[in-house]
Amino acid sequence: MTNPGTTPGATRRTVLAGAAALGAAAALPLPLASAGTARAAAGPAVVDDAAALRTRWLTLLTGGPGLDPADPQIAAAVARIGKAATTSVKGLDPARTDGLFPDLTSTTLSNHVTTSFKRLATVATAWAVPGTPQYGDTALRDLLLAGLDWMLTNRYGPGHTRFDNDWDWEIGSALALNDAAVLLYDALGTERLGRITGAVRHYTPDPNLWRADRQIATGANRVWISTVVAVNAVLSGAGDDLARVRDALSDVEGSGANSVLAFNDASAAAEGTGEGFYSDGSFLQHYKHPYNGGYGKELLNNLSRLLNLLAGTAWAVTDPDLDNIRGWVDDGFDPLLVRGDVMASVCGREIARPSKQGHVSAQTVIEAVVRLIPGFPGETADRFTALVKQWIAEDAYRDFLAVTDLASLVAARRVIASPVPARGPLVAHKQHPRMDKAAHRRPSFSLGISAYSSRIYNYESIQNENLHAWHLSDGMVLLYTDDLGHYSEDYWPTVDPARLPGTTVVAGRPADGAGQRTTSTSDWAGGTALPGTTLGAYGMELRAYGSSLHGLKSWFCLDDVIACVGSGIDADAGTAETVVENRKLRDPAAALLVNGAAAPTAPGWSARLDQVRWLHLAGTGGYVFPEPVTLNGLREERTATWREINLKYGTDTSVTRPYLTLWQDHGTAPSGAGYYWLQAPAASPERTAQWSSAPPVKPIARSTAVHAVRRCADGLLAANFWTAGTAQELTSDGPASVLVRPDGKTVKVALSDPTQLRSSVVLDLAQRGLSVVSADPGVGAAPTGDGIRITADTAGRHGATLNLTLKWS
Repeated sequence: MTNPGTTPGATRRTVLAGAAALGAAAALPLPLASAGTARAAAGPAVVDDAAALRTRWLTLLTGGPGLDPADPQIAAAVARIGKAATTSVKGLDPARTDGLFPDLTSTTLSNHVTTSFKRLATVATAWAVPGTPQYGDTALRDLLLAGLDWMLTNRYGPGHTRFDNDWDWEIGSALALNDAAVLLYDALGTERLGRITGAVRHYTPDPNLWRADRQIATGANRVWISTVVAVNAVLSGAGDDLARVRDALSDVEGSGANSVLAFNDASAAAEGTGEGFYSDGSFLQHYKHPYNGGYGKELLNNLSRLLNLLAGTAWAVTDPDLDNIRGWVDDGFDPLLVRGDVMASVCGREIARPSKQGHVSAQTVIEAVVRLIPGFPGETADRFTALVKQWIAEDAYRDFLAVTDLASLVAARRVIASPVPARGPLVAHKQHPRMDKAAHRRPSFSLGISAYSSRIYNYESIQNENLHAWHLSDGMVLLYTDDLGHYSEDYWPTVDPARLPGTTVVAGRPADGAGQRTTSTSDWAGGTALPGTTLGAYGMELRAYGSSLHGLKSWFCLDDVIACVGSGIDADAGTAETVVENRKLRDPAAALLVNGAAAPTAPGWSARLDQVRWLHLAGTGGYVFPEPVTLNGLREERTATWREINLKYGTDTSVTRPYLTLWQDHGTAPSGAGYYWLQAPAASPERTAQWSSAPPVKPIARSTAVHAVRRCADGLLAANFWTAGTAQELTSDGPASVLVRPDGKTVKVALSDPTQLRSSVVLDLAQRGLSVVSADPGVGAAPTGDGIRITADTAGRHGATLNLTLKWS
């Protein structure tokens, strides 16, 4: 593979309009004097416009010159910078011998090195921003320079042996040191600047490789490494390194196998590690972990900064795959951002960090897209302007403009001032087969379903983080309502991790981090979505880690009702439970109605609830049990510390939050147990009671061969076939997920192979007089004596939905 910026003429040099715009026409804080050309001379290329590039990066850090100090939002952002610096400078003492800061003295924990550099960069930002108490303070400048010297002498550089986590040495510390050097550039002097650039280059010399054993850098790590090399190159004037950064993004050296711009299921990238974005919007890092809201957001964020730095120069990125960024935003972030929150099922171990709650991850995504908008072509720029406006406006929990950095504030206000109207709330059903996740978005609520399979890990717990996420992918259902802070405000340390909502589990608490980075022995996870609707069938064959628990779980997402089906729940030992709900209560006394009667609201209430036909929890919604069941209910005040789930970044302060938990007990060592209920998020008590009397969805099959339901209003049939089987008029020759929807004179059929192993799926629909109107490639149909046979080529489709439209003749 060759980078289009280095090859003459042909194919990949002829870039798509969007890619060309992104790489070469981004709105920049200042023009370059001579397009950033490299001086032609013997030896390494030298950046003629290093000062302009430095200023460009400085503007990203400080907001640039000309900001109005009288503007209230600007003044507030400046005040935040000053306040952060006041906190960060506390204890800074270059005369110490054990550490630059008294609380960062470890020589075994590498994050102490990174945090020291981050504090220096935070203080240096305030020193460089007009209007802060620290601006231009010469004594503070000298203290910062002495602090840099201390770190270079005692902790970081060629004379020091790295310890603990490579990320801190090659990325975390290097990024912060680079930023501090840009902020303090005019005060550094030649010798100190040389020590800084040499130290960074010692740990991070190559944008293609990282770690002490020089592994191939992939995904977000490759973009982070590239960012380190690029800013270091600007500081040292190394044009050759900027060329290597540009080429590293496309993985020129590896013939594109680890390009961060290409979809991992396309062309040469399919031969790489599999880390990065897929065409369905999935993002994987650390091989098989879903990570859109963690490493994915960091990749987007740092790439947007790099594109800004390199745009309009000889090193501008012109790879046509740059146009894939549009797909990342549309499919990889938009469905997973819910009114300022990122669905926790795709945030990896970051959910266990107190600094990442409160919609912080969504802020990073918004900042990245704001940077990218000026580089998109007209229609796309308008579309993403409308999207960002919506994202900012719909988050009533955390005001983006009151928390973002100065440069992003200025850029976001330009977006908001645009005449383009906000997009409006997302209403869609989106599945991500490549990472075993689904998102159901309705006007009054959103729902996330988290599964795993032989292809995807269950959860990540490394570096002593995310220690209690054992069941994060055992069918966890995340319900997002107008309680925008539900998954913030200490949810993850205080929720009962053994009873996450939606999961089927064997009661008990495994050891910290038990089973992390484990795939299932089952292939069946996924489903089918009907295009242009909020209709989807989703399911998983659960084979639990650490026990013999096995079960079949389905969620039929039919607009405002979700039919939850379970069958074949078996375990050799232990008590098996399915969790109907586990809700952190915004109102500790939120009313729970059981068949219309109010349950006690005091903390500590627990009860066995017999013959439950319907439940309603105020502020959450309703639950209908067409076949009355026995449930267990519990109200409790749960107290924990973040340290319990994160030894590395947790705190020891106790936090207490109120919860209501409802679960169905399948008994000890169950055999063939199951469940069935209708979840109606945001429904009123009256609507819930009405649906209890006349359920809008009826069960058709709940065996170990097939789960199927029918919607009464239009006759829609939704089915998950675990093996060959029949659900009334629909028969499948093997595993499949199917939706059959009558629609006037037509019948729409959507199907998939959730095992991602079958070469074809054959369905028999016992309805005569149907013929094909349209079909996706690879889908065909032919009449049979009883109706019509549909044959779909599912080889290589990786669980994607295939569609067919039939009509009555």
